[in-house]
Amino acid sequence: MKTADDIWEDLGSLSEDEMFHVMTKLFDIYDAELKRNPADKDALNFFKNLGNVISQTNQCNSNRR
Repeated sequence: MKTADDIWEDLGSLSEDEMFHVMTKLFDIYDAELKRNPADKDALNFFKNLGNVISQTNQCNSNRR
């Protein structure tokens, strides 16, 4: 298994299109897991964290305007 540092480096080497594909695939994986098991803690945490990051990004973008 790769370390977090290795994965961080891999992410940094992706194009925007590839990054979008990664995010879409992660979303799909966790969405399918929640459909199989609505109480799955990893999937619930993924969507909680994703929602938080989206909110933070939107706030930062609003503050720049």
